Amino acid sequence: MRVLLSTYGSRGDVEPLAGLAERLRGLGAEVRVCAPPDEDFVRRLAAVGVPLVPVGPSARELTLAAPTPSSLPRYAAELIATQFEVVAAAAEGCDAVLATGMLPTAAGALSVAEKLGIRAVSATFQQLDLPSPHHPPLAYPGRPFPPGVTDNRVLWDLDARSVDTLFGEALNTNRVANGLPPVDRVRAYVVGDRPWLATDPVLDPWREVPGLDVVQTGAWILPDVHPLPAELVSFLDSGTPPVYVGFGSMPMHASADIARVAVEAVRAQGRRLVVARGWAGLDSIDDRDDCFVVGEVNQQALFGRVAAVVHHGGAGTTTTAARAGASQVVVAQATDQPYWARRVVDLGVGVAHDGPAPTTESLSAALRAALDPETRARATAVAGMIRADGATVAARLLLDEAGRGRPPASA
Repeated sequence: MRVLLSTYGSRGDVEPLAGLAERLRGLGAEVRVCAPPDEDFVRRLAAVGVPLVPVGPSARELTLAAPTPSSLPRYAAELIATQFEVVAAAAEGCDAVLATGMLPTAAGALSVAEKLGIRAVSATFQQLDLPSPHHPPLAYPGRPFPPGVTDNRVLWDLDARSVDTLFGEALNTNRVANGLPPVDRVRAYVVGDRPWLATDPVLDPWREVPGLDVVQTGAWILPDVHPLPAELVSFLDSGTPPVYVGFGSMPMHASADIARVAVEAVRAQGRRLVVARGWAGLDSIDDRDDCFVVGEVNQQALFGRVAAVVHHGGAGTTTTAARAGASQVVVAQATDQPYWARRVVDLGVGVAHDGPAPTTESLSAALRAALDPETRARATAVAGMIRADGATVAARLLLDEAGRGRPPASA
């Protein structure tokens, strides 16, 4: 079996595919991954023996450039066109395509599979992409929902119109040029009737929606066997458990002084800290020996040795911290991150910071609550509930899908 996994997005969109790819290879499949050409993505996939087929510009550069609402359709059009070029070549000879990541690029990848007559699956790493009367959609930049509208069904209808306005023309122009019929509702095309939700059911419980057969596989986690650096181990061994501070792929535009704020807030609680540079470029603020700065690191091993994890609320980091039994402080920045912050609070495993730009005082107060023994005990209890087999479940399902043969190709 030969499988193509396609995404465009940040580390949180690529990391789960590494976990799925590793399990697929373990079951004997040949795997290719189309993803942005960022060096850390290339390294991560190479570690599991999977080549990255580069598609589009660097995700980091695009994130740091922060496209304006008016430029979003142009960026999306360029990304969709690239999908038709790159993914089409990579998918040749494949038995199945799994598409995830940004909605317009997923639409492009699914269209390529349709053109080639390849079995295709649409997947997401957070349920806010899936229409439901139980939660509202995420608003696109520059297209806020009307104030006072609270009916989720109405909001999802407005979201569908926004998606069509932003991405419909670009998608259909490429579809027609490739011999495919235009689609009327872009979001409905991407979601389909049976989308996959690659999240843990304890952290992200899905409530059934008529007409939408959601397959919740569990999170796709790649076991990280890399040892922690010797210098970091020495730091961890030399005192009480530190607090981890890192914001992953978030540039932290809302808080230019976030490194100083974080260091001072942790010190105010009498704790040492481990600071992850990430895309925000965090660093130590002085030469005191209570702060250790890391780059790429095994979070699965590290989070089991810290007193708390301060992070941005990405699905991957939230899941990794929960599996490790670490208390969490979520400083949500955008998109689905406020949702994960609420889930952390609802589960009793941490605190949601009020707003994206913490001060020393506000972050210190949040940490104080997260370090409470009751929160720590609850985090330990929840850790034992998290599934570890999500990638295996998804890999077997995908190979079953691939084994059903090719659907009729579009003319």
